[in-house]
Amino acid sequence: MTKSITSKPSAELQKNPLIAFGRGICAYSEVKPSNIAPAIDFLLQRAQYAVNHAVDPSTPANWNDLVEPLEDATESLSRSWGVVSHLNSVGDTPELRAAYGEMLPKVTAFFSSLGQNLALYEKFKLLSQDSAFSKLNSAQKKVIENSLRDFRLGGAELSDADKPRFAEIQDEQALLGKAFSDHVLDATDEFIHLITDDADLTGLPEDAVAAAADLAQRKNLQGWAFSLHFPSYYPVMQYSENRSLRRLMYEAYVTRASELAPQYSQGKLDWDNTQNMLEQLKLRDEEAHMLGFKNYADLSLAPKMASTVEEVDTFLTNFAQKAKPFALKDWQELSDFAKTELSIANGLEPWDIAYASERLKQERYSFSENELKQYFPLPKVLEGLFGVIETLFGVKIEKADLPTWHTDVQSFSVKNATDKTVAYFYLDPYARSGKRGGAWMDDARGRRELPDGEIQIPVAYLVCNFAPPVKVNSVLRQPTITHDDVITLFHESGHGLHHLLTQVSALGVSGINGVEWDAVELPSQFMENFCWEWEVLERMTAHAETGKPLPRELFEKILAAKNFQNGYMTLRQVVMSLTDWRLHASFDPKSAHGQAVLDLSRNIADQFNVIPQASISRWINTFSHIFSGGYAAGYYSYKWAEVLSADVYSAFEEAAKLTGSVLDEKTGLRYRQEILEVGGSRPAAESFKAFRGREPSIDALLRHGGLVTELVTQ
Repeated sequence: MTKSITSKPSAELQKNPLIAFGRGICAYSEVKPSNIAPAIDFLLQRAQYAVNHAVDPSTPANWNDLVEPLEDATESLSRSWGVVSHLNSVGDTPELRAAYGEMLPKVTAFFSSLGQNLALYEKFKLLSQDSAFSKLNSAQKKVIENSLRDFRLGGAELSDADKPRFAEIQDEQALLGKAFSDHVLDATDEFIHLITDDADLTGLPEDAVAAAADLAQRKNLQGWAFSLHFPSYYPVMQYSENRSLRRLMYEAYVTRASELAPQYSQGKLDWDNTQNMLEQLKLRDEEAHMLGFKNYADLSLAPKMASTVEEVDTFLTNFAQKAKPFALKDWQELSDFAKTELSIANGLEPWDIAYASERLKQERYSFSENELKQYFPLPKVLEGLFGVIETLFGVKIEKADLPTWHTDVQSFSVKNATDKTVAYFYLDPYARSGKRGGAWMDDARGRRELPDGEIQIPVAYLVCNFAPPVKVNSVLRQPTITHDDVITLFHESGHGLHHLLTQVSALGVSGINGVEWDAVELPSQFMENFCWEWEVLERMTAHAETGKPLPRELFEKILAAKNFQNGYMTLRQVVMSLTDWRLHASFDPKSAHGQAVLDLSRNIADQFNVIPQASISRWINTFSHIFSGGYAAGYYSYKWAEVLSADVYSAFEEAAKLTGSVLDEKTGLRYRQEILEVGGSRPAAESFKAFRGREPSIDALLRHGGLVTELVTQ
């Protein structure tokens, strides 16, 4: 049996880039769609051999004989499949999509069968009950405990009669999630609005106009082309004085992947996600009931910090009620301003909101987002970000030369105080056709101690969708990014640090692995706070033309504007969280049909939101976080973790009162040791308490949001 587990691929397969990289780094650019099926089939076969060996009665139920060989085989499969999934997200082509779609059911079926394997479950139970269990380190014990929980959640205790249907559910969910994502991407890529009269560009910043000209040229069009990719879409909504243009772009954006897409966004009915959402919700509900849970929200809490469905609903509802008075104040101020200053007398429409908000902010704080943007060239921002990380956590970040999948992609090494490389990461910063929207961090390789004692160092992907460099008069102009983009970059770097700086040697709980889902945003949201500190911004800004750093006067203005419309923005996030939560907690998908998902989202918005909804809006049809991004019944975690992250950051603010700097190395070291290094090897609540010395408090979050006085008195 051992021979089967360690069997080598054929000479031909050894040349396959999805096999050849072994424990190293994949040659991404060499991966062809035709490589996928042979490589994944071989790795699936090898992984199955490992499972067969693990359940063999002769295999001892201990860490070295049971867990390590199984981890070896499944990690190889996961890493190669991770490469395929990653390429599918950042470089979609029809051929790659087809090859990915062909193997997805097989990979899903394998991992589903793993979770359902009763014999394997029994082996892990034997290990947990054996005297040798007490000799394992805390991380190894946590891996075993998590595995037992995951077996139960994976259907291992189901009857043989129920297991095929349970596996079928996992397969169908995977395919539906992929289809949802494909539809959103296709709908976003398809739309182009061409402007040929420069009078229609009034109000747009120079760089947005240059980007539109560049896009038109790349599409072999004459004029200025705008897409629904956010760096192209949002400047129109924010700055265009052409109200009909804003309306056209807005209507196209909010109808993507819906039945209205052919009418408004050049989309196809085949991309309508309405039925897809219902089908996913039905499957999730069925899965939850099969496992003995009341609903999918109840099931989702099994590996999270929150305890009950009611606890989360109450948390969100209270948050919404507290934020609503401030949101109403924000809305009234914006409406009054639009009427008196912008001559929008017939009431603000959804396509006016970003424009009116930007104008109000300019008037109130005497700066524009575009003015601010000129101080954030991406290379300088990276220099500042790396400086923060190096100061706080005692590491050094240097350029690396790893294989990449696109010319835009950069790679970096992370070195410790003795100049030893402890991690690598990639940065894929720019939006492009075929690349999924949004920003995310993913793990390319986890930290692990190998059987020979060697440490496998972690590798991470950091992916953003900033506006790319554009050619102006045949000269490539370095891109500048918005302050919101800076916050996004710091956010994703926080996830990256959680993965990269772990010191845990057991793969299942190293880095982000095994961290409760509603705590996983703590390190990311923590990093955002540094984007509002003068000592940080001063060092990471350089005007695109003059090279001068951000003036202190402009910094004071953006600081004053930090909580501009915070009531409205907070309420928006909570409404999205409540929509997700109630779709999985109280929505009955079995009897639902048609636009039932949209109707629920509207009912929640009508109850809590203050801004009138556009009747044509189908925003839920592109809510990728919950229908293709792993956040189903988990979107609340952003707000949940925000409480934790604000409280953690307050320790740095307290240190600054003594040292004069939030970049306090001693506090940074404690944070690294108690939060980042331990990964998922202990409960997040314990890690928080180890760092803060107490239970979390919401006070810091309310203070950071400028909501303390009013909220406390309510």
